[in-house]
Amino acid sequence: MEPKAGMVAGSHNRNEFVMIRHEGEAGPKPLKNLNSQLCQICGDTVGLTAMGDVFVACNECAFPVCRPCYEYERKDGNQSCPQCKTRYRRHKGSPRVDGDEEEEDVDDLDNEFNYTQGNGKALRHSQELTVPVRIVDPSKDLNSYGLVNVDWKERVEGWKLKQDKNMMQVTNRYTEGFNITHASLCCSADDARQPMHRVVPIPSSQLNLYRVVIILRLIILGFFFQYRVTHPVKNAYPLWLTSVICEIWFALSWLLDQFPKWYPINRETYLDRLALRYDREGELSQLAPVDVFVSTVDPLKEPPLITANTVLSILAVDYPVDKVSCYVSDDGSAMLTFESLSETAEFARKWVPFCKKHSIEPRAPEFYFAQKIDYLKDKIKPSFVKERRAMKREYEEFKVRINALVAKAQKTPEEGWTMQDGTPWPGNNPRDHPGMIQVFLGHSGGLDTDGNELPRLVYVSREKRPGFQHHKKAGAMNALIRVSAVLTNGAFLLNVDCDHYFNNSKALREAMCFMMDPVVGKKTCYVQFPQRFDGIDLHDRYANRNIVFFDINLKGLDGIQGPVYVGTGCCFNRQALYGYDPVLTEGYEDEISLLMSQKSLEKRFGQSPIFIASTFMEQGGLPPSTNPASLLKEAIHVISCGYEDKSEWGKEIGWIYGSVTEDILTGFKMHARGWISIYCMPPRPAFKGSAPINLSDRLNQVLRWALGSIEIMLSRHCPIWYGYSGRLKLLERIAYINTIVYPLTSIPLIAYCILPAICLLTNKFIIPEISNYAGVWFILMFISIFATGILELRWSGVGIEDWWRNEQFWVIGGTSAHLFAVFQGLLKVLAGIDTNFTVTSKASDEDGDFSELYVFKWTSLLIPPTTVLIINMVGIVAGVSYAINSGYQSWGPLFGKLFFAIWVIVHLYPFLKGLVGRQNRTPTIVIVWSILLASIFSLLWVRIDPFTSSTTKAASGSQCGINC
Repeated sequence: MEPKAGMVAGSHNRNEFVMIRHEGEAGPKPLKNLNSQLCQICGDTVGLTAMGDVFVACNECAFPVCRPCYEYERKDGNQSCPQCKTRYRRHKGSPRVDGDEEEEDVDDLDNEFNYTQGNGKALRHSQELTVPVRIVDPSKDLNSYGLVNVDWKERVEGWKLKQDKNMMQVTNRYTEGFNITHASLCCSADDARQPMHRVVPIPSSQLNLYRVVIILRLIILGFFFQYRVTHPVKNAYPLWLTSVICEIWFALSWLLDQFPKWYPINRETYLDRLALRYDREGELSQLAPVDVFVSTVDPLKEPPLITANTVLSILAVDYPVDKVSCYVSDDGSAMLTFESLSETAEFARKWVPFCKKHSIEPRAPEFYFAQKIDYLKDKIKPSFVKERRAMKREYEEFKVRINALVAKAQKTPEEGWTMQDGTPWPGNNPRDHPGMIQVFLGHSGGLDTDGNELPRLVYVSREKRPGFQHHKKAGAMNALIRVSAVLTNGAFLLNVDCDHYFNNSKALREAMCFMMDPVVGKKTCYVQFPQRFDGIDLHDRYANRNIVFFDINLKGLDGIQGPVYVGTGCCFNRQALYGYDPVLTEGYEDEISLLMSQKSLEKRFGQSPIFIASTFMEQGGLPPSTNPASLLKEAIHVISCGYEDKSEWGKEIGWIYGSVTEDILTGFKMHARGWISIYCMPPRPAFKGSAPINLSDRLNQVLRWALGSIEIMLSRHCPIWYGYSGRLKLLERIAYINTIVYPLTSIPLIAYCILPAICLLTNKFIIPEISNYAGVWFILMFISIFATGILELRWSGVGIEDWWRNEQFWVIGGTSAHLFAVFQGLLKVLAGIDTNFTVTSKASDEDGDFSELYVFKWTSLLIPPTTVLIINMVGIVAGVSYAINSGYQSWGPLFGKLFFAIWVIVHLYPFLKGLVGRQNRTPTIVIVWSILLASIFSLLWVRIDPFTSSTTKAASGSQCGINC
């Protein structure tokens, strides 16, 4: 499919197919004819046998290879056919190599080393073939024969160089030069066989002590509960029972969270070894093709400028341009997204060569130019500074054009949007429109300003019609899987949100260190990168960075079966998304192809012969039978709204339906089949994105995550009972169980946070008088909790402030969003009341740095934690006043109650700051504490009453009332 060939729109169900072509644009160029007698390795003629037949090196597929290349592959290569991977059989006259089978009909000892090497010359003593062979049509592209990953023309120069080196070795056999050349070749070969990654274990001095503390904490926990259960508080039995139930649930929740962190590991990649093996300088790259997915819905909530920066960082990635394709899914069918992507494609022609010429990082212009760097430092060439200034001006003009499009899109015309050529925009109705595809850049066109090719950029908007279930983001991602398989069929997929740009241009190479590993790659379903964020306040008030989750929990899972899928920044094996099991034994692919008939394939993948054929291309690339002229129509077919009917899409294939957090469910299904995942943390973060720093937006985001977990828990895919017949490891299952049940902790948590206030108001407590023996266990319990946290911070490298913010927001989210998610999930499953998915706003700070942090947006999620705060503050005032009235002896029991109440308020302190917002002068927290302290001191003043003498007080106390 050619770039700039115009937009393609249509509906398979309605038999509509329209191509909107601009004036002056030509159609596709015809393919070039190739000589049918050429060797596909060196380009020379194949040659004839002694019988006058064409020389056939491989009897299985008849891939055209000349006799010299055949001998070279047997002697110095991998001894197998480059197409079908079948080991070469020895022909008569060929020297023996290790592994040749002993066959009488091919033994020719007299002439074993006597054969003619030449281009097209007859070879003596050649065996007459009796096995029928398939003749390769040389007029087709080599990619049609499955040679996307191993294009053998790239070995021509290496073969000729090796021939020259062999001649040099013969000529200078006894010279010192031979030893140097041989040593260098051996060294290079050894480096190419080195692993491309390694596991960096946590030092045993840290990890063993960490595990010992966990075991001790379990023992202490047992004695703690033995005391709590056997020592009830008789005068406060309901409070005691509630507290014990809550504490038992907290202990179970801790166990579910703790044990998956038993085997934490780090990983390290070697990009130089990857390049040495698959991307040698001066040779054609053998790196696998990758399709990158970008998803967006509403351009007014997800600004087009942010999406444009993400796309530009993808197009400028450090990876062979013919191996990268970028697909942008517009699930809102907005013309604003389409026009901004067209502007982005034009700007990419200038931006991409600038990035690659000067090797800049990051390659998203908005964030690159925002860096405060002294460009004259380290003697940078003046030409770079000049080009950078020119590029910055170009980018500012690009921003003006994008912002003009945004301003224009604020008011929709009554007749709907129209394109530049006057054609009505097909997506004017976002709920009822045909599928749309536009290729902006591609391999056969769309050159940059330096005349180099650019990666393919494709706009996709799937068809939507009333009455069809479209499954939100999961459905859009599955449509991208199918359309990418039809157009490019990259062996691997990488998906990012529209606000997550490539912060590291080598991110794809980092993933390939695992995906293309000969051993690990066959059983790896995806490589997950951690999420890192820009634009978050210095102290990360609402724990937006999720450092504890990404740097502790996922590291722990990486040592078991791999991290969970977090929805973005993840590189997939396409075969894993197709629902296949990992390759654990030889010949597994042949077994699958034999067991599955055409009818079963259509029932599984849908009725698209081209797409079904692409699923068998494990190394990527289009299938041999593909007709380029039919790709556009087939691409429209696979994104039609009824394509998934009566198929396994969303059930066993692709992104799994049934939850708003489709990421957790999709990763769980893969792990249940026996796949492993990898957690890759390069020194420079691979991706960076934006996060909602406003309190209300943050709580709504957490609500969506928690609601998705509840939906999974109440579905058939619940990890508690699903997948026991598969290969899911026990600790990995425990991690998934913890992922779906954590919202339930909100119920005991909010009860436990109210208990201190009730104790202060009723002058009762949940714990009886503690003996010295019991006090020791209480002290050891607190010490073990702190010791576990400190040791986790030690082996993970997480800072104590990040850990504390995570603890605070655990309470904030547990008393608000998680509680609402539990009830909304129950309503959705039991009563069928669905909740709408709200796209998180990615607005920029136009009123100053972190201005969005102080914006107050009222939502019902704020009610429960606000109530908890008020009740505990009232309880503190009442408890202090009661102690003052009761005398000195009541202050001792009061301290325990005050400790728990203050514990709640301290954890909700960031919520309190976000609740009252930012004042002009006086910090709001000062006002709140002033009111609290004023109330306490007022009660003290009334109690002491310094202006009344003691005699008067005694007299008033001895007076008898009316009922004396």
